[in-house]
Amino acid sequence: MAPVKRQMHLGVFWLGAGNHSAGWRYEGAWSSNSSWPLVAAGAQIAERGKFDLFFISDSLVMDPGDHPAFVSRFEPTTLIAALAAVTRHVGLGATVSTSFSEPFDVARTFMTLHNISGGRAAWNIVTSSHNAAAANFSKARLPEHDLRYEIAGEFVDVVKGLWDTWDDGAIVADRSTGVFLDKSKVHALDHQGRFFSVKGPLNIAPGPYGHPLLIQAGGSAPGQELSARTADLVFSVVSGDKAAAKTAYDDLKRRVVKHGRAPDSLPILPGVMPIIGDTDAEAKDQLDTLQGWLSSTNALSLVSQRLGHDISGYPLDGPIPDLPATTNRGQAFSKTLLDMARRENMTLRDLYNITAAARGHWVICGTAQRIADIFEEWFCSGLADGFIIMPAYFPGAFDDFVDKVVPELQRRGLYRKDYSGPTLRDHLGQGAAAAATASRGRAASAS
Repeated sequence: MAPVKRQMHLGVFWLGAGNHSAGWRYEGAWSSNSSWPLVAAGAQIAERGKFDLFFISDSLVMDPGDHPAFVSRFEPTTLIAALAAVTRHVGLGATVSTSFSEPFDVARTFMTLHNISGGRAAWNIVTSSHNAAAANFSKARLPEHDLRYEIAGEFVDVVKGLWDTWDDGAIVADRSTGVFLDKSKVHALDHQGRFFSVKGPLNIAPGPYGHPLLIQAGGSAPGQELSARTADLVFSVVSGDKAAAKTAYDDLKRRVVKHGRAPDSLPILPGVMPIIGDTDAEAKDQLDTLQGWLSSTNALSLVSQRLGHDISGYPLDGPIPDLPATTNRGQAFSKTLLDMARRENMTLRDLYNITAAARGHWVICGTAQRIADIFEEWFCSGLADGFIIMPAYFPGAFDDFVDKVVPELQRRGLYRKDYSGPTLRDHLGQGAAAAATASRGRAASAS
């Protein structure tokens, strides 16, 4: 039998008001991030494009000067429960922070979502990076960066341990004998750790779909270790620099192998904002229009957030200040942006223009063929296993990708023409047997 040809994975990063800071202003664009009909329509576009994943971010703080799509947003686990009823195949990812949650609640919530969605739920693990969020949870500030990841590592181990407190066949429901539960197949967890004490077992049976999937986006060394040990998919940050992307890709794959896992068991998907036109010039005009609506005040705020340093006192047309990449905020964005800015001799104005467009992610501008060419090069050169698409605005920019780029990728044999199965593990090539093996490997690595 011929080996199955490796195929690209695609997810979409949902921000109803557009991933570009000014995307909501584009003609025909949606301007709400908290409208149920729009979210449902966005997920259905993803399913029409045979996407692996519809991915919903979250934040636990409201800043009136933030990105428009962050000002008002639905709670994501509630949202994907509703989306499970109006979609059939696309995976549904929701962000929940380990800094302001409890493992038992997260384990129960995502097992519920996994069961009601038919095996399509994924938990995006974040540690939170905004001190203002702490004030909403009776805390003065967040723990330091590396400590947050230590907490997250134990948190994830507890969640996975709770998912394993039920054996197959625990619910008997034998009417003739009156036996409902085989108690020998349900076990306490009895976790006593540095940060958590959890008795268990979980009060929900796993169902036929195995564990919910785990998504991780941390780019610092602790974040990469958490990904390599526990994640089923990584959402990465790239600037478009192939050498840097190759180094980061290979390093994470080596970490995966170190934890006893196959390198292809963890797909790495960089975030990309494609600006698509019928000609390269048309695409450039679209980007110029979006960029022309940027506010320097809001853009500087976004850059400060991504760098983890207040840069409001520096001259916009001066050089990038000498800032350390290590920060208590998200370190992946800080390092990627600073490296790119210094490599290309950018000014702060250059940097805020890029950051305000896609919040530090990669922006590609051109025809559908040019976008497909770039995706094919990165995929076939071992720089990415697919991409998280971040449309500048919805629905038009997402429709353009699904209707123009996806058929081109399919024509080249790089992307599926239909779903091979109903679950997210099916889409990622991680069937039940692979999932069980990965679970045992991760458990052994954690012990």
